[in-house]
Amino acid sequence: MNAAPASPVYRIPHPLPLDSGQALEAAQIAYETYGTLAPDKGNAVLVCHALTGDQYLASPHPITGKPGWWERMVGPGKPIDTDRHFVICANVIGSCMGSTGPASLAPDGQPYAMRFPVITIRDMVRGLVALLDGLGIDRLHAVVGGSMGGMQALSLAANWPERAARVLVIASTARHSAQNIAFHEVGRQAIMADPAWAEGEYYAADAKPDNGLAVARMAAHITYLSEAGLTEKFGRRLQDRESKGFGFDAEFQVESYLRYQGSGFTRRFDANSYLYITRAMDYFDIAEEFSEVPGGGKLADAFAGTQARFCIVSFDTDWLYPTSESRHVVHALNAAGAKVSFVELSAPHGHDSFLLEHDQLDRVVKGFVE
Repeated sequence: MNAAPASPVYRIPHPLPLDSGQALEAAQIAYETYGTLAPDKGNAVLVCHALTGDQYLASPHPITGKPGWWERMVGPGKPIDTDRHFVICANVIGSCMGSTGPASLAPDGQPYAMRFPVITIRDMVRGLVALLDGLGIDRLHAVVGGSMGGMQALSLAANWPERAARVLVIASTARHSAQNIAFHEVGRQAIMADPAWAEGEYYAADAKPDNGLAVARMAAHITYLSEAGLTEKFGRRLQDRESKGFGFDAEFQVESYLRYQGSGFTRRFDANSYLYITRAMDYFDIAEEFSEVPGGGKLADAFAGTQARFCIVSFDTDWLYPTSESRHVVHALNAAGAKVSFVELSAPHGHDSFLLEHDQLDRVVKGFVE
């Protein structure tokens, strides 16, 4: 395996304030950059990653050796063209690929584990803004994100409206629904039910809660796909056998696929990070952030007076963040008088469509980011 070199790390020179009222001391952000920053620093594009993503946007992952998660979209001559733009992708706080998270050492020299403060999407963006400050970038040419990355893009636009001229949000939402929260809770309970989780204190132990984390990943992965896509790819075909075995091995191809997804995920992701990041997503509700009433507020108020241009993209088979969620955001931006374009794309692969080959998406991204 050709491992990528360790990412650059920015150490935030001040305590990072959090929505919980706490502050994260000596926090650091691991990041990757692609392309060259213009002398006037006006060509910077920030790409925000999804729940299980990381900073390895267009370079090999150091653990798995696999290509960057959006390599098809970012690079010389690609829709986000690194011959023109300076592209930044950072690992969010709470994660496990170099940025400060539950596996990081606390001031007492021991891993934070469950002592790590509960964070929000806005806290993640505070970390990204601190990184931009450290890089001397006052205003982004564009901020781009899919899924949880789209939440970060919207949060940046709402809370730091002067920091980005363009905001591209793909397959995302402005608030987590009850169904989203329910799926995340299944995953969290799977992790916490694993005896090896040990109340989060497993870093020095031989056993890690890999079984629980794998089940959490399997459950979540189902939500990233569509029924039509699963049927087309697997149907009810058996895996490496001619007939049913009347047991509980992975007999169907779809079972084998999910088990593979689960076991592979445990190699590169921390179980406690999964708990913290899913909780941050569940707390996400931009309208509530701009209201004094819990669960209340008008989303349009979050974008009042914004000067940024927005592009919102959804997929017709995405049932995790369906088109209705994107329309809700578009209506709010219209009500706020923002410049916004919206497109629903047809794709068979559900939520994960933004990560896969899609010529129309490429054209939308290229046209908007240019």
